[in-house]
Amino acid sequence: MKKITLIIFSFLIFSCGKTTTSKTENNDYTPLSTIDEWINNHESNQQIYQQGEVVKVLKDDNQGSPHQKFLAKLDNGKTLLISHNTELAERIPNLKKGDRVSFYGEYEWNSKGGVVHWTHHDPKGRHLDGYLLHNGTKYN
Repeated sequence: MKKITLIIFSFLIFSCGKTTTSKTENNDYTPLSTIDEWINNHESNQQIYQQGEVVKVLKDDNQGSPHQKFLAKLDNGKTLLISHNTELAERIPNLKKGDRVSFYGEYEWNSKGGVVHWTHHDPKGRHLDGYLLHNGTKYN
């Protein structure tokens, strides 16, 4: 019984945080036309899965829970702020302008286009677990 408990505990510990995957493309991205509608209609609380090119790495936000922040330009030219909680998930190391990042999280409208947050697991289970995918590594 102790051995089974230890195996389950180890699995849970090692399955959280950073994982590696070879999957870098997916046909299930949120359609760009849908994101355009959200922006035009000032919609929020929308689950989003998309990718973009990092056009600017911003200074970390250390007010409250720390967040890694960057701007991602979508293939339709729209730019979204990605705000990734580094207290709940590992930060992307050495993120730089020109990198491609896929993201799954919650979209919130703002006057600059929008922000994507909840790109990590939710320890309280109130939100869908999100993630960032960079160079084949998943950060969640």
